Amino acid sequence: MGKTVSVLYGVAHSVIMPVARLLWRPDVHGVEHIPRTGPVILASNHLSFVDSVVIPCVVPRKVAFLAKSDYFTGTGFKGTATRMWFEGIGMLPVDRDDTKAAMDSLDTALEVLGRGEAFGIYPEGTRSRDGRLYRGRTGVAHLALTAGCPVVPVGLEGTPDIQPIGSSRLHLAKVAVRFGEPLEFAGRFDGMPLGRARREVTDEIMRAIQGLTGQEEAGVYNERPADA
Repeated sequence: MGKTVSVLYGVAHSVIMPVARLLWRPDVHGVEHIPRTGPVILASNHLSFVDSVVIPCVVPRKVAFLAKSDYFTGTGFKGTATRMWFEGIGMLPVDRDDTKAAMDSLDTALEVLGRGEAFGIYPEGTRSRDGRLYRGRTGVAHLALTAGCPVVPVGLEGTPDIQPIGSSRLHLAKVAVRFGEPLEFAGRFDGMPLGRARREVTDEIMRAIQGLTGQEEAGVYNERPADA
């Protein structure tokens, strides 16, 4: 299974990703801030389903993201093709409706980081449907403090225009991807109560993301729609 996924990833990044870059021609800034080796968290705002495709397209190393398990369990030709696509771009399945599975997903992320790989996460938890930047959830801080690795903030613009809400088709659209300087947290919060440390780390990450996007801050958590 691991060999198959590796082959799919190779195909996706040698064939599909260059074609995607050619079509979308994303405006990319700060990619030099991403460490070429070692564990790193890419923490991004979340505007569209295609965010998890756009980011791997422009990052010069493999990035693992979580995706809902439904994409990996389909049957027939379409189900198989969908599963192969998501595996090929580095997605990992998670059951978002199972609280325990969602918690286990953090362990999956730590395994990725423990192997010295890059892990992508959306601290807002789900897509922003009004373009505002919502309050970050502290899972990203749990990962950063536990793994002791840097966090690179990511700011996306224009991705909703690639696949507008309610549309099943992809469109050509101008996209911008900005990477900020790595944020280091190791040792900075020693002795602070864990809950407070996670909140402060998360808020610092969200401020860095907002600085890249200029989004209006919602000031509240974003709740996932029942049909998402």
